[in-house]
Amino acid sequence: MKRYIFIVCLLEVCATAFAQVRHDHSACYEDSISLTEAILSEVTVYGLTGTQRMKDSPIAFSVISPKRLHQSFGTNIVDAIAFQPGISQISTGAGISKPVIRGLGYNRVVVIEQGIRQEGQQWGDEHGLEVDAEGVHSVEILKGPASLMYGSDAIAGVMILHPEPSLMQGTMQAKVGGEYQSNNGLYNYHAGFAGNIDGWMWNVHYADKAAHSYKNALDGYVPGSWFKERDVQAMAGVKKRWGHSWLRFSHVNFTPGITEGERDEESGQLVWEKGNSPKAYGWHLPFQRVLHTKVVSDNAWYIADGMLKAIVGYQQNYRREFEEAMDEAELAMRLHTVNYDLRYQLPLANNWSIATGVNGMWQRNLNQAEEMLIPDYRLFDFGYFFTANKQIGRWSLSGGARIDNRHLHTQTAEKDGKLHFEALGKDFTGVTGSLGAVYNVSEGMNLRLNLARGFRAPTVSELLSNGVHEGSIQYELGNRDLKSEYSMQVDLGMDYTSRYVAVNASLFSNWIDNYIFLGRLPYETEGYRTYQYRQGNARLMGGEVSVDVHPVNPLHIENTFSYVRGIQLNQTAESRNLPMMPAPRWTCNLRYEFPDFAQKHCRRTFVSLGMEYNLRQDNYYALDNTESATPDYAVFNLAAGMDLHVFGHNCIELSLCCQNLFDKVYQSHLSRLKYAEVNKVTGRQGISAMGRNICLRVNIPIDIHVK
Repeated sequence: MKRYIFIVCLLEVCATAFAQVRHDHSACYEDSISLTEAILSEVTVYGLTGTQRMKDSPIAFSVISPKRLHQSFGTNIVDAIAFQPGISQISTGAGISKPVIRGLGYNRVVVIEQGIRQEGQQWGDEHGLEVDAEGVHSVEILKGPASLMYGSDAIAGVMILHPEPSLMQGTMQAKVGGEYQSNNGLYNYHAGFAGNIDGWMWNVHYADKAAHSYKNALDGYVPGSWFKERDVQAMAGVKKRWGHSWLRFSHVNFTPGITEGERDEESGQLVWEKGNSPKAYGWHLPFQRVLHTKVVSDNAWYIADGMLKAIVGYQQNYRREFEEAMDEAELAMRLHTVNYDLRYQLPLANNWSIATGVNGMWQRNLNQAEEMLIPDYRLFDFGYFFTANKQIGRWSLSGGARIDNRHLHTQTAEKDGKLHFEALGKDFTGVTGSLGAVYNVSEGMNLRLNLARGFRAPTVSELLSNGVHEGSIQYELGNRDLKSEYSMQVDLGMDYTSRYVAVNASLFSNWIDNYIFLGRLPYETEGYRTYQYRQGNARLMGGEVSVDVHPVNPLHIENTFSYVRGIQLNQTAESRNLPMMPAPRWTCNLRYEFPDFAQKHCRRTFVSLGMEYNLRQDNYYALDNTESATPDYAVFNLAAGMDLHVFGHNCIELSLCCQNLFDKVYQSHLSRLKYAEVNKVTGRQGISAMGRNICLRVNIPIDIHVK
């Protein structure tokens, strides 16, 4: 019963607030950006060339508004946004997800959070994104090479997680909320308090989340799929006519279990260690513990007609794995990162605008336990860029260039008296650029074309990894001879809107020289399947189509289709297909938005029935049984929600959802648990995804106006 107490407490807080505080209804009416609105609106995005209107950007974007984000249920932030066209996720159980953009993931996707790139050992399959989902206000996803603004590693694109915006002058706001999910007993409660008094601002936020092991109809409860998470965020600063100066702090304490997938040979059931319980929220072996701390100084000054921005951040990622004992970690890695970004944006005469600057990072990784996956290393990145935008009648032109240099130095290390890592020192330099155009055919139609060159230096794990990855159940080996990846991508897009329909279509073709991927070797090491990084020339092509039909205003029939095909050039049939390519996906969502009723006490009421259909993935990397085909499957979701107003002002945001309505048993092609141990009774390999899951979310914002 304890896990239900927080919901009761929320309702008590709400009742008290109703009697004492007047709430500004505008806080509950933040518009969600539908497909139609996103195309026609003046939404501002960062893009490849600095801040510009979304409709003037030549590249493919996805924008998830606050309302849509809060109505999306997931166990982490990536899980909550993976429904977007062209976006998928590499998952290891219910708590760990990694973003994939158009078939490219890992270090090819840069995640920007609190103004700097998130750095937390993102090269590992079992390493998730150390970000508090409740602290994310909205999400912007850039599809395609974005090395121009973000440097090496942004060869696939960028996912920008926007924090809560500053409040209006003379207002304060408190927020409380909670969430419960039935399948894994997930409970999540959070609270925050923000304000703006005479330009002096603050925002503090706390969240606590935990889940026991999830279940499905085939495997039952899955050992090691539990997790616990506790997050703290704080911001303080000043915003005046001269600009702003903010100091941000965040700390994520994330403890996920490790799913090893061992089965009993006679029954085929998953094996539970003695003393472990499927519905236990407590800690039980094996598990990881990740502490991620971040401090960011975000500053901006208006100089002449432009803006000078300076961001400096420090983050520390401390990752440990506990396998045999609760108090002694077999693996411990401490990663220190200093990020810097200095840029100047200036609008000029004749509809010109330019942006120029430098950014990069310094890193140091230290091993502090007996087991080692990668060596100790130091890394320094430096990049300079210049971009420009130009409006000429119906044309919007943009482009720019960048040069990057990365210096990497690793240290020698021994294990059991033998050389485990040999020292390595390398420099990687890359020149990138982008050129694009948007043509406004009519008021409701735009055509887009963009050509971009991307650059990515190989990571330390790709060069020198040597060890067992418990979370992904495999042994990995690096390759010292890897070269930098270079990509050349062409994007062609079109969007059209009318009174009854909105269409957005994007096609792309991406050539990547020296593409790095993980291939299986025909033997085992220490009892684990063994993989090693390889390299070859690749081509990826595909696209996304979104169609929103609304024959009457309250009814929306939303359809999206995503497809990507990745091949390795000049290879045999077994090694021609690139590994970890998402299956083609069709999503359909029937959504009805009710008019306000009950004297406008119930607003923004909706119901929706959604389907996600993943086609069979036959294009897999078959050499040495690295991958296998994945059958097609369809998952249905039913959702509803409303904003409940009392006294005409206060509101409670309610959302209810049933995921996997028909309790479908399936495996995603990008699930790492797909390759767990074979069930010798059924002959089926791996572990399936979560079964039916009923989710409830309650959010209560309370605004306070100060004279």
